[in-house]
Amino acid sequence: MIHPKIIEDIIDAALTTGADFAEVFIEDKHSTMMDLIGGRIERANGGHDFGVGIRLFRGTNSVYAYTNNTAEDNLIKLAKDASASVKGTGKNGGVHLVKADVNHLHKILKYPVQIARTEKVKLLKSAYMGAKEYSPLISQVTGYYLDEDQHVCIANSEGLYKEDRRVRTRCGVSAVASNEKDMQTGSANTGAHRGFELYDEADMAAYGIEAARIATTMLRADYAPSGKMPVVIDNGFGGVIFHEACGHGLEATSVAKGTSVYTGKLGEKIANSLVTAIDDGTALNQWGSASIDDEGHVTQKNVLIENGILKNYLVDKMGGRKMGMAANGCSRRQSYKYEPTSRMSNTYIAPGKSSPEEIIAQTESGFYARTMGGGSVNPATGEFNFAVQEGYMIRNGEIAEPLRGATLIGTGLEVLQNIDRVGNNLRMGQGMCGSISGSIPANVGQPMVRVSALIVGGRKAGV
Repeated sequence: MIHPKIIEDIIDAALTTGADFAEVFIEDKHSTMMDLIGGRIERANGGHDFGVGIRLFRGTNSVYAYTNNTAEDNLIKLAKDASASVKGTGKNGGVHLVKADVNHLHKILKYPVQIARTEKVKLLKSAYMGAKEYSPLISQVTGYYLDEDQHVCIANSEGLYKEDRRVRTRCGVSAVASNEKDMQTGSANTGAHRGFELYDEADMAAYGIEAARIATTMLRADYAPSGKMPVVIDNGFGGVIFHEACGHGLEATSVAKGTSVYTGKLGEKIANSLVTAIDDGTALNQWGSASIDDEGHVTQKNVLIENGILKNYLVDKMGGRKMGMAANGCSRRQSYKYEPTSRMSNTYIAPGKSSPEEIIAQTESGFYARTMGGGSVNPATGEFNFAVQEGYMIRNGEIAEPLRGATLIGTGLEVLQNIDRVGNNLRMGQGMCGSISGSIPANVGQPMVRVSALIVGGRKAGV
C-alpha cells in the first residue's frame, strides 16, 4: 500500500512538535452498491476509496487529519501541519516499525470482486419475486445489495504495524402492502463478514416472503393499545433496544466524558441477575467482526454485564487514557476520513434457560414485539422510543391478534432491571450503527426476553 519507510517518516514528522503518540491509518476499499425498485435496478455503483488518516495525541488531546493524496511529500506535509497544533518538546525521529502477524479469523471463500454483477442482480430479483408474488396486496417492493472489500494498514509510534482485510456483504428487501385505506411496510435482510458464499445459504426469495408477510399481516391489524404492561421482545433484531439504549452508554466515548448513566458503576448491579450482555468482535464471520480493530488491537470478547453486574466498558486508546483503563479491541471507524473511537461490534444479551413457548405461556396478558423497527435514544439518559414493526397481543398465555402502530418507551436501566425472563434462542440481526466515527456494520442480538413492565404507546385506550 505505502512503503513502511515512508510511514516511519510520516510518524517522525508528526512527532516533531510535541505529540506523545502518532498513528497512521491507510485504507484501500472496493465496494458495490445496488438498489432495486419495482423490479428494476435503479442504481448500480462500484466504488474505490484510497486514503490516509494521521492521528496525534498529547495527553488526552488529539488531532486528526486525512487525505486521499497519498504522494509522499503531501503525507509528510499533512503530518507536519497536524503537528503544528501540538505544542511541546518534539522527538528527533527513531520510530522503527515491526510488522506483526494478524490471525485472520474470518475466512472468505468467494470474494465479491470476483463475482459477476449479474449474479448480484439475481439476488435482488429473487427477493423481489418472493415478496411480489406473496399477495396481491403487495404494491411496492424495494431491495438493496452491497459488498465491501477493505484492506487496511495501521502503524503507530509505538512500533505497531499491522494489516487486515475485511470482506462484507449484505442484501435486504422491503415490501409495502396497501389497500384503499392504508399501507404498511415489512422488511428483512441478511449480512455477514463473509464473501458471496453467504448466498449459498441465504435464500433471498425467503427474505422477500418474510418482508411481505409482515406487511400484509400489519395491514390487517388493529391499532395497539397504550399503557404499561409486560412486554415480550423476540430474538434477533430485538437486541436493537439494548444496543441503542444501553450499549452506547457503555462506550468510552460517553463514559470518559461522564455523560453516561453508567459512568462510575463498575461492579454495581445494574440489571436483573438473568442478564449477561456481551460484545464480541471475534465472532466468526459475523457482520460486525474483524481480526483487529482500527487501532490495530486484537478484537476481543468483552463481557459487559455478567449476571446483572456491570463488569466492563468498551475502551479505545484515547478513552483508555482518560479512564485509566486498557484498550480492549473495540476502536472502529467508517473510513480513513474518521478518527476512530470506541464502538460496538456484535453486541447481544446471552441466552438463558427459558424456552420461547414457556415465556409466552407464563405471560397472562401483555404485548409481544415480534419484529422491531427504528427509534430514537438520548445517549446521556438512555431514554428511548422504538417503533415495533410487527406486534401482537398476548392473552391467557397465548399469542393473540396482530397489532400495529406500537412504540416501546422507557430507559435502558429500566429495561435491564425489569427483564424477568431470558430465552434460550439467541439470534443476531444486522444493522448500521452511527456515531462520531461514522456509520459502521454492527450486529445486535438477543434471545427472546420478557420485560415485566414497559410503556407501550399506541392509538387505543389501555388493555
